[in-house]
Amino acid sequence: MIYYICCCVIGMCIASFINVVIIRIPRGEDFVLGRSHCDYCGKEIVWYDLIPVLSYLMLKGRCRYCRNKISIRSFFIEIFGGIIGVFCFFRFGFCDEMICIFLIAMLLLALAMIDLDTMTIPDGLNVSIFLVCFVLVILREMNILESIIGMFCISLPMFLLNLVIPNSFGGGDIKLMFVSGMILGWKYSLLAIFIAIFIAGIYCIYLILKRKVNKKAHIAFGPFLSIGIFTSLCYGQEIVSWYLNLLM
Repeated sequence: MIYYICCCVIGMCIASFINVVIIRIPRGEDFVLGRSHCDYCGKEIVWYDLIPVLSYLMLKGRCRYCRNKISIRSFFIEIFGGIIGVFCFFRFGFCDEMICIFLIAMLLLALAMIDLDTMTIPDGLNVSIFLVCFVLVILREMNILESIIGMFCISLPMFLLNLVIPNSFGGGDIKLMFVSGMILGWKYSLLAIFIAIFIAGIYCIYLILKRKVNKKAHIAFGPFLSIGIFTSLCYGQEIVSWYLNLLM
């Protein structure tokens, strides 16, 4: 239980930093050295108002100085970070692999939120995912050929389709499948894109039925790719085995 609590707290703390990344990268601000401040009054936030989850609850979701509302999304992202920390420990135990997959999950979270806000995926996040995936490939002692095929089996068709149908996929989406394909390999890359397309399709049908968007509108695909990639990382082998058993 102590390990689970520690993973939850660490997960919330890292997710709190991810909140800063989500807010500052689109603005072009320094997310490492810059002091946290209120977006409304500009006042620097003191350390005891930066405690993940607890500070939001104690301040009742408002800035201490100007009393403007703090985005509740930040609160839920911190909660989500704690849940992911607990899940990764439950799934993999405490090991180097668990740490890498948790970091990938946090980077995917930042990527998904920024894509939702701006319809773009920063190259820096894709590079960061690439570096963590590279470490994970070494830890798992993956076959180099499998990793190379995984990098191109989805990203290359996406790129070619983009040439035929302009803007069918964003450049960031293609790069994300390229870097994640290194650790997924070809089988789990296919699974990841299938999960992403399936969930995105359901979401688009919902939007069309609710008349919230027209059929030609674009949606942020990064969040759906992130779900597919993380699911494949954690349960790819089980899902593929289950599917193959259905066919036999």
